Amino acid sequence: MTALLSLTALTAACGGAETGKAAAAAGREGGGAVLKIKDPGNAGPLAVAKKEGILEKRLAEVGAKVEWGGTYASFTATIDAVRSGSVNVLEGAISPVLGYLANGRDIKIFSFTDRVTDPAAPETDGLVVRPDSPIKSVKDLAGKQVAVNKGGRGEYLLLLALQEAGVPVDQVKRVYLNPDQGASAFATGKVDAWWAIVRAYPEAVAKGARVLVNGRDLKDQDLTMQAARTELLEEHPEAVRVYLEVLRELTEEAKRNPEKFQNVFLSQGPTAVSGPRLAEEIAKTKYANVPRPATAADGAFVTDVAAVFEKYGVLPASVKVDPGDVIFELKPAS
Repeated sequence: MTALLSLTALTAACGGAETGKAAAAAGREGGGAVLKIKDPGNAGPLAVAKKEGILEKRLAEVGAKVEWGGTYASFTATIDAVRSGSVNVLEGAISPVLGYLANGRDIKIFSFTDRVTDPAAPETDGLVVRPDSPIKSVKDLAGKQVAVNKGGRGEYLLLLALQEAGVPVDQVKRVYLNPDQGASAFATGKVDAWWAIVRAYPEAVAKGARVLVNGRDLKDQDLTMQAARTELLEEHPEAVRVYLEVLRELTEEAKRNPEKFQNVFLSQGPTAVSGPRLAEEIAKTKYANVPRPATAADGAFVTDVAAVFEKYGVLPASVKVDPGDVIFELKPAS
């Protein structure tokens, strides 16, 4: 909570004439900005922000506004929306954004969320096999086919798992599929294993999949991050600060009252959860870490993830990602 208060204090005015100066500066930094965010779905802090109009109210205070966009099947699709200008603020892991960052500098990371390490927290991803599979460990994957999202968190974690188990990476065929395709290929036996992430993981486990290893079992450096188009960060940092403050505040609230942040818009239908799935989502929300502003020290996480991708050819050897070019440090409001 101390960290949350310290970030909020960045934009607090000191009183008197200084208050007027701070407000004017905030208006210049945020004024005219439009934050374009993909649809947040039916759960989580941003879903509540959308339903209650919280970002609209807070951004208006600095002369900015928010536009809620569509839904995207994968992070790659979201990146395409960034290229087209439909989205200018996005959330994801370091891994899938590396390829984009390696070839362009029009987005930068301004926030990271540290991985949950509490063993009591539900797992959020895992390498799964069918319940009747003869595969008992990562070492048994030699000669097998594993579904992963290309250049994303699933591929990163599979490479880490193979490396830590001493299995030559070239002995395991990676089959590149998005989450929906991966679920289908796994269910029909077209792949031997699947690194399921985010909502696909609890769904697979609920259907009887057996887990070989989770990301939490590995030396995982692939943090969740918030990124934005560079021009938005440079021209309207105050608007981005407000976005991050709201996200942090709502994440703190969600930890205290996780039930409120589930089934935000719909209690029935394909995006709603109930029973054991709802209980698990509530537990995950309770243990979630709060996003924090990015610092230069976070470059070590970017470097570590990039090193794994470079080592195994996911990123070409000619492509180098300089953390100094991809991290944006939000400064205190003037």
